[in-house]
Amino acid sequence: MGPPKDRGEEWFTETYLAHHERIVRYGLRRLYDGEAAVEPAQEVFIVAWRRRMEVPQDCLPWLYAVARRLLANTRRDWRTAPQVTSLANVGGAGGRAAVMVQESVVEVAGVRAALTTLPDNDQEILRLIGWEELSLGEAAVVLGCTRATAAVRLHRTRRRLAKGAAPESPSPAATRSTISKAC
Repeated sequence: MGPPKDRGEEWFTETYLAHHERIVRYGLRRLYDGEAAVEPAQEVFIVAWRRRMEVPQDCLPWLYAVARRLLANTRRDWRTAPQVTSLANVGGAGGRAAVMVQESVVEVAGVRAALTTLPDNDQEILRLIGWEELSLGEAAVVLGCTRATAAVRLHRTRRRLAKGAAPESPSPAATRSTISKAC
């Protein structure tokens, strides 16, 4: 079943109000800067308005997919532009991110440090499932793959993350539990 034919201002306003905050948080967790995260979120809704007849009824995964592509473009732009401050120095410990995750700054920093050991695609599947609280099927839509492929990626990523845990770290099961709480 395709999108309804009535996609006017009322539909857009409802969609914006229902999902804007989640899209901003999605950007914030990837850019670690509140101001930088708002602009891509606005662009996501500009795309949604222009392509409103293509937006599926359950639009959140579609919006995340648009945000993912826009953030990838932003990161590419940053790579070509001279950097004044490295993102590693920012550390992502901005108060807002720590409050939104509702974990201690130390735990959040530990999860972020563990995530940085993984390739970008592995980080993304964990963030979609953990932080964005998407189902496996919804995450597959965002990633542009099948549900089965997303399941395999998630399994392999969790296994890689558990293997990468330091010896003094808790067991892999405890690590998974901490990551899913912090994510």
